[in-house]
Amino acid sequence: MNEPIFANGFLFKRNEKAPDFVIGNLSLNVEEAKQFLTDYAKNGWVNLSIKTSKAGKHYIELDTWEPKKDAAQVTAPEPVAESVELDDSGLPF
Repeated sequence: MNEPIFANGFLFKRNEKAPDFVIGNLSLNVEEAKQFLTDYAKNGWVNLSIKTSKAGKHYIELDTWEPKKDAAQVTAPEPVAESVELDDSGLPF
């Protein structure tokens, strides 16, 4: 199992007194978050997981899961459409 990579600059807090529709609050330290996002971006995205520790506190961790690459997942090239000439001389309009 890989070591967790904690999301620097991100802080999630759950307020137990908040209404049920409020899940929690996310706070960002702009400079730390920008650096973290720059360091871990892949194709313009960074995936994060909000988790609960054994002590019951919430934390944010980098989601490093990637699908396995195998021959079945390789996509075939798009078919090229052939141009077909139609004979519309017999059409009534």
